Amino acid sequence: MAEKFLMPKLSPTMEEGQIARWVKNEGDSFEANETLAEVDTDKATMEMTALTGGTLLKILKGEGETAALGEPIAITGNKDEDISALLKEVSSNGAKTAPAKTDEQPAPPTKVEKPEELQLEETSAPTTTPTAPVVSAQPTTNGRSGRMLVSPIAARMAADNGIDLRSIDGSGPNGRIIKRDIETALAGPARTVPSAQQPAFVPSTVLGASGFRDEPTSQMRRVIANRLTESIGPVPTFYLTVELEMDNALELRKAINAGGREDEKVSVNDIIIKAAAMALMKHPFVNASYQDKNIRFFNQADIGVAVAIDEGLITPVVRGANLKGIREIAAEVKDLAAKARAKKLQPDQYTGATFSISNLGMFGIKEFTAIINPPESGIIAVGGAEPTPVVRNGEITIRSIMHVTMSCDHRVVDGATGAKFLQTFRKMLEQPAMMLV
Repeated sequence: MAEKFLMPKLSPTMEEGQIARWVKNEGDSFEANETLAEVDTDKATMEMTALTGGTLLKILKGEGETAALGEPIAITGNKDEDISALLKEVSSNGAKTAPAKTDEQPAPPTKVEKPEELQLEETSAPTTTPTAPVVSAQPTTNGRSGRMLVSPIAARMAADNGIDLRSIDGSGPNGRIIKRDIETALAGPARTVPSAQQPAFVPSTVLGASGFRDEPTSQMRRVIANRLTESIGPVPTFYLTVELEMDNALELRKAINAGGREDEKVSVNDIIIKAAAMALMKHPFVNASYQDKNIRFFNQADIGVAVAIDEGLITPVVRGANLKGIREIAAEVKDLAAKARAKKLQPDQYTGATFSISNLGMFGIKEFTAIINPPESGIIAVGGAEPTPVVRNGEITIRSIMHVTMSCDHRVVDGATGAKFLQTFRKMLEQPAMMLV
C-alpha cells in the first residue's frame, strides 16, 4: 500500500534535514534497511534507510531541498501503484512536490563560505542550524570559474582520499560535485595521497560511553531540588570562581612538546581536560546527573569539549579522559575537531558527556560563565593565563594566573562540593604530578 515517507530524526538534535543525494531513483525497488538517500543534518551527513521493502514511487524533495522532521519527502509502495490521492493530499497540505533533480532541473543550493579552523568556545545546549551542502573555492584550473558547489559527503571523501576538488567536473545540479563524482575519480588511475596527510587517529584504549550506577535520591535532596527549580529555573545554577597558577602546567606542556612534531604537540586545554578528568574521579557528585528519583554517578570522566564551527557550536566528547594520557587526549581532540569540521561526527561522539569544558582564553577572555549542558551537573569556563603580580613569601613576583569559573547544578552539587572539586582541580594544574596519584 502506498504511503508517505517522512523525514526521520537522524540525530538527537536534528529539527530538519537537507537532501544531499537520493541513492535510489523513482521506480527503484529497495529492501528493508537499504539506504534511500543521504541527508545533511545539523551535525553530519547521515544515511536514511527504509524500515521495510518497497518501491520509490515519487520523490517529493529533491537534492538540495530541506524538510522538517515528519514532513513528507517521498512516496513509497508497490510498483505501478496509483498515488494520485496521496499526491493531492500532500499538495493540499502545502508540501512542495519536487521531482528528483537532474542536470536539466537544477536546484541552486545556498552558498556558504568554507569553515575556518575550529576554535574552542563557550558551550550551551547543542545549536541546530540548517546547513547548506556547499563549500567555497577559488576559480578552478580546468576552466571553470566562480564558486565550487560540493556536497558534504563528497568533500569528506575527497579530503580522505587526497583528491583535489578543482580537478573534478560535478555532475549534480549547477555542476555540484556529488558522491558519484568522487567515486568515479577513485575508480580511475591510482592516486598518490600527499605525504603530509596523516593516518586517521586510532585511540590506544577503545572505550564506549561510561557505565553508571543509580542511587535513590533522598527526600531532602528532592525537596532542595524542587524548591531551587521553582525559584531559579529548570536548572538551578550557581557559580564558583577560582584563580590558578599555571606556571608549572605551562612548563609541563613545554617539556612534552620539546622536540616533537608539530601535529603531535599538546595544548594547554589538553592538560586542563586531563586535570578535570582526574579531579572528577575524586568528587563523584560533580561527575553525576540529577535524574529526579535518582542521582546517576558515572564510572569514568567523559569530557565534552566545546568547539566552534561555522554553523554554530558542537561539543565532541573525549571518552574516559581519566584513563588516557595527555598526548592521547591531544590527538583525540584534534581528530574530533577535524571530524566536526567535515560534519563526520556520529551522534555518540557529541552526546553523553558527563562534564564539559569551555575555553575562551585564546580569544583574550579573562573570565566568563558558561551554560550547563543538561543533564550534566557542571561545566568549567576557562579564561586565558596572564602574567600577574602576586605576593609570595612576602615578596612581589610574577605568576601566570588563570581564572576558572564553574557553573554548578545545585540539585546535585552543593557549594562545598563544588569548592572542593575546584581545590583538587587547582592542585592538579599547579602541581601536575598530582594527576598521577
